Amino acid sequence: MGSTFLDLFEKKSIAYLGTIMADGTPQVTPVWIDFDGEHLLVNTAVGRLKDVNMARRPQVGITIQDPENTYRYIAIQGRVVGVIEDADGAHDHINRLAWRYNGREFHFPEGQKRRIYQISAEKVLTGD
Repeated sequence: MGSTFLDLFEKKSIAYLGTIMADGTPQVTPVWIDFDGEHLLVNTAVGRLKDVNMARRPQVGITIQDPENTYRYIAIQGRVVGVIEDADGAHDHINRLAWRYNGREFHFPEGQKRRIYQISAEKVLTGD
């Protein structure tokens, strides 16, 4: 991934995650995004539409827009290569994201379980 765009993972940059529905149509959701140096990380509640779609069809598209310059973005085509369950760190991860995006801890609805989807970039496009 282009190192000139790594700052997007330190800002409150919203990512637009495209997944594939069972009928083949695209579904796009705004999400918080993270990068571990190798994979893009998307944290979601178990059972949400993006969770179901990524579990069944690993191909995804992600566009991350710079909140300070809307013409600057990075677009990634990739695939899910791993899943981290709640007990293995998804709970702590969403809290770290909540501090970055909202300046406070994440409010967990009772009984909610979380997953982190690890996404490997296969094609990267940028715009300035």
